[in-house]
Amino acid sequence: MATAAAAKEETAHRFAKDQLKAIITRIEKLEEEKKTISDDIRDVYGEAKGNGFDVKALRTIVRLRKQDANERQEQETILETYMQALGMLN
Repeated sequence: MATAAAAKEETAHRFAKDQLKAIITRIEKLEEEKKTISDDIRDVYGEAKGNGFDVKALRTIVRLRKQDANERQEQETILETYMQALGMLN
């Protein structure tokens, strides 16, 4: 009976080990893909800069487009309020 329990425990251990390896392999593959995509994005920004576009402005637009319209409007209102308080707007 002890042998059957040991075999069952060994099978569970092997399954957990195989599952862990599979998870690590997937993460490593995704990290590789993420680096490739990051490099591609950097290349597009470089191309845009080469065509005379302001990369900082492009990054800001991309960030803003990811936001919810209401959230973006709220942030713009707060920014405008602060700028007026500092005398930065006419």
